[in-house]
Amino acid sequence: QVQFVESGGGSVQAGGSLRLSCEVSGYNYQLYCVGWFRQAPGKEREEVATIDNYDRTQYARNLQGRFIISQDKAKKTAYPKTLYLQMNDLKAEDSATYYCAAGPSFACGGTPGNMDYWGTGTLVTISS
Repeated sequence: QVQFVESGGGSVQAGGSLRLSCEVSGYNYQLYCVGWFRQAPGKEREEVATIDNYDRTQYARNLQGRFIISQDKAKKTAYPKTLYLQMNDLKAEDSATYYCAAGPSFACGGTPGNMDYWGTGTLVTISS
């Protein structure tokens, strides 16, 4: 059973930083894509950043430079273990629920629909 434990969300002022974490268990594939997505009220879910088993990263065009995705892998198996998202210079429009997700390696850089498993989300609120 695939499970995610997301943490790190909260409320900060514009210009501040947050670091999200997502502990992954049960996703036992060596070829994979894991990533962060977000959804603001009344808007569609959108990709924030993804990273694959080769540590190749992709970012939403308007977020690159402010957000950094990284991961820890299990030492023996190289399965995904923990996913991180460092968010800097936060803006009011970054307010959303942030979800971590996992899927096949081709899912990186694609639509949210390509991901197979989803966390329950962590809320990020930026005040201006």
